[in-house]
Amino acid sequence: MYLTLAGNYNPRLERPLGNDLLLREAAIAEAVALAALINRAFEVERFFLDGDRTDREKVRELFAKGHFLVAENSTGLTGCVYIEKRGVRAYLGLLSIEPRLQRAGLGLRLTAAAEDFARSLGCEAMDLRIVNVREELPAFYHRAGYVTTGREPFPPDASPAVPCHFIVMSKSLKSP
Repeated sequence: MYLTLAGNYNPRLERPLGNDLLLREAAIAEAVALAALINRAFEVERFFLDGDRTDREKVRELFAKGHFLVAENSTGLTGCVYIEKRGVRAYLGLLSIEPRLQRAGLGLRLTAAAEDFARSLGCEAMDLRIVNVREELPAFYHRAGYVTTGREPFPPDASPAVPCHFIVMSKSLKSP
């Protein structure tokens, strides 16, 4: 059973995602649950960044600029992704999969759903940034059709334990 939520929730988006998963747009009331999921998924980054990746307030701030899609099953949220419209381009961020479910294809399915969502907003391309020390991420996004388009500095106030930078990647959302 799935509850109808207030806020940004869009019941027209709700659809099966496979493997008993439901895809839907998240509501701002889920900020605490989203922050917890994101922090669990990003624990892998603790080798170079100390502390949580986000919190309820930061997630709530993102709702003011964009949208979260979530995948859920009968036990709760299993994954999420953030999409922000930036003119004719969209930004994909915070792709987060429950750690016990990682490497099972859900990340690629959520990425494809985010691309479809961005297309529905009229976007022609999707951009993202990944940190270079997460060596598994470029191959993941290349498999999803993204190409490396540049490099950006890591925020100096983040105080990473190792030198790092962002790899910028993009994908056209136009039909071939």
